[in-house]
Amino acid sequence: MSQTLKELVKYKGTSFAPSNTRGALMNFFKVFTGLGLAILAKNFATTTFNRRYFDSKVVLITGGSKGLGFVMARELLKEGARVAICARERDELERAKRKLLQYGEEVLTLVCDVTDEAQVHDMVMDTVEYFGRLDILLNNAGIIQVGPMQAFSKKEYEKAMNVMYWGIANTTLEVIPHFKEQGGGQIVNITSVGGKVSMPHLLPYDASKFAAIGFSEGSAAELRKDGIYVTAIIPGLMRTGSFVNADFQKGNEKEFNLFRILANLPMATMSAEKAAHKILNAIKTKDAVKVIGPQARMLIELHHFFPNLMVKLFSLINKQIPTSGEKNIVKGENFEDASSRGARLESMGQKEKEQFQRF
Repeated sequence: MSQTLKELVKYKGTSFAPSNTRGALMNFFKVFTGLGLAILAKNFATTTFNRRYFDSKVVLITGGSKGLGFVMARELLKEGARVAICARERDELERAKRKLLQYGEEVLTLVCDVTDEAQVHDMVMDTVEYFGRLDILLNNAGIIQVGPMQAFSKKEYEKAMNVMYWGIANTTLEVIPHFKEQGGGQIVNITSVGGKVSMPHLLPYDASKFAAIGFSEGSAAELRKDGIYVTAIIPGLMRTGSFVNADFQKGNEKEFNLFRILANLPMATMSAEKAAHKILNAIKTKDAVKVIGPQARMLIELHHFFPNLMVKLFSLINKQIPTSGEKNIVKGENFEDASSRGARLESMGQKEKEQFQRF
C-alpha cells in the first residue's frame, strides 16, 4: 500500500477506513459478479435463440440442387428448418434430395425455371400448400458467363438478366401477398461482389448482379413496414465447383484454367460451408445488406475510395487475360477432357465439384 493511501486510511470517518474499504470491495465484487452473470445469461439466450431461429421455419431455395444452394439447404436442415428446393432438372433435384434427407426429414423438390412467371407462381403455391406456410425465400439461382464482352450475343446478356435479376423479381413479387397475409417473412437474395465492382470478362454476370442489388435494397426499404425483411448477401468467390457449369468462350481453354485456379485459391476464396454459415447468420440479423468475406469487403472498399484507379488496374489485368476470338459459348465441362492439363491443375476444385456439383 502506498504511503499516501496509508495516511488516508488512518481517518476513520473517510471511505478509506478499513471496514468501509472491505465493504466497498465486497459491493464491487457483487456488482461485478452480477454483471458477469447477466452477460453470460444474455449470451446463452442469444445463442439458444440463434440455434433455434430456423426451427420449423419453411425455407424455399431457388437453385438449391447443387453448389451453394445445396450447402445452404443442408445447413438449414441441420438447424431444424423445413426446406423446399427448386431447379430446372428433375434428376438433379432427386439426387440432391437423397443427400439432403440424411440431415432432415422434410425436403420438397420443385421443378421450376425462375425466369418463367407461371412456373414461379406454381412453385410458391405448391410450397405453401405442402407446408402450410412460407417463412423465408432464398433466391440463389444463378449462372456464370466468363469471356470478353463481344464474345456474348445480346441473347446471352438477356439470359443473365432473366435468371439473376428477373429470377429474383419474379419470386419476390410472387411471395409478397403470402407474407403480408401471414404477417411477415424474409427474402434473401444471393448477389455478388460483382454487383458492386464490375470486372472484365464478366459483364453479363456483373450487370445482372448490379440490378439484383438495386432491386434488393429498394424492396427492403418498401417492404419493412409490412414486416417483410429483405437481405442482399454480397459474397466474393466461393469454392463450390461451379467452374464446370460456367459458360466460357469456345476454344479459350487458357481462360477456363485461369478461372479454375482463381475460383479455388484459398487466399482468394471462401469455402462453401463457411459461406453458408455466414449467410445463415446474416439471415438471423435481418440486415438489408451483408457483405460476406474479407476479400469482398476489401475489394468494395478499394473501389469506393479509388474507383478510377481500380478501373485502370482492371484495364491492365484485362490485357493479360487470354481470348480465342470465338463468339460461341460452351460449358466449362467441355474443357474438362482437354488433354493438355496437368495433374495438379486437374485436381483443383475436384473435391468441390464432386461434393456440390456432380454428387
